[in-house]
Amino acid sequence: MANIKSQKKRIITAEKARQRNKAVRSELKTYVKKVRAAVEAGDAEAAQTAANAACRKLDVAASKGIIHKNQAAKRKSGVQKLVNGIK
Repeated sequence: MANIKSQKKRIITAEKARQRNKAVRSELKTYVKKVRAAVEAGDAEAAQTAANAACRKLDVAASKGIIHKNQAAKRKSGVQKLVNGIK
């Protein structure tokens, strides 16, 4: 454990950020799963709606620095490919 007061604060802050980031990453996976489920069901309209929501969440996560912008772009591309495959 740290002895310096500011380092103790940083440890607490970093843990809060880690928990928040973990929750957001989990939420991103959930949105992508919704797209996959809609694609497997063959529902093009629901898949496109789910893809739009997933892309929005990915953009927000990238802008906040939770995931890298290239990682967000890669995931958005993959989601859109799935949707385009059933149209």
